[in-house]
Formats: sequence, structure tokens, C-alpha cells
Amino acid sequence: MHDAVSRIALTGALTRPLITLHGTLDALLPKSTDSDVYRRMVTRSGRADLHRYYAVAGGNHVDGLYDTFPDRLRPMLPCYRSSFDALAAWLDHGTPPPPDHTVPRTPHTDLVNTCSLR
Repeated sequence: MHDAVSRIALTGALTRPLITLHGTLDALLPKSTDSDVYRRMVTRSGRADLHRYYAVAGGNHVDGLYDTFPDRLRPMLPCYRSSFDALAAWLDHGTPPPPDHTVPRTPHTDLVNTCSLR
């Protein structure tokens, strides 16, 4: 059993590129106890070059709350789309995404349809 569990254990020892997105206002999985911890695991394992971590300012765990609080939240779906495209470019063409950073909740932009990781 130990061998089976060790093959899927969270160690941060990535073998392929990975992008993590986490909303700064995630009410279900706080980033300090979830994605921040995983980023530290990846760094400790010496695989930080295979990982990008973007905190999405105003992002929540579910986009359904955006309509209720459009002045505070931002939908995550456009950021998921951007990160998927960035991951595909990284895998297919060797173009690494930008370094880790917080994706700003820029006012007066189309937050429902766009999200730039740059």
C-alpha cells in the first residue's frame, strides 16, 4: 500500500510544466493553506522552473458570485482560458509563461471575457 500511495503523493516533484491559479478571495480553499503550500513543495523539490503560480486578485472559488459582487470579485474562467493557452505554448513551443505574480483586477476592463497573465 505504501508504494501505491507514494506514486500519487503530493511532493512537488513535477516532471512536466504546471500552472497554478488561485483567487485571492477564494472562500472555499484559502490560498495560504492550499496553493501557497504546494508552491513551497515545488520549490523545495527543486522543480520551480516547471511551475508558474498566479494569484488572481478578486478571484473566488466559484464565478457565480461575481454577479452579486462585481465591484469586488472577478471571474476566474477567463484566467483559466489564458493559463491553458500559456501552458499549451509552454509544452508545444517551449515558450515559458511570465514569472509568478498577482494578476490584477484592473478596473474598466472586460473582466468577464479577458484575463492577461502578462
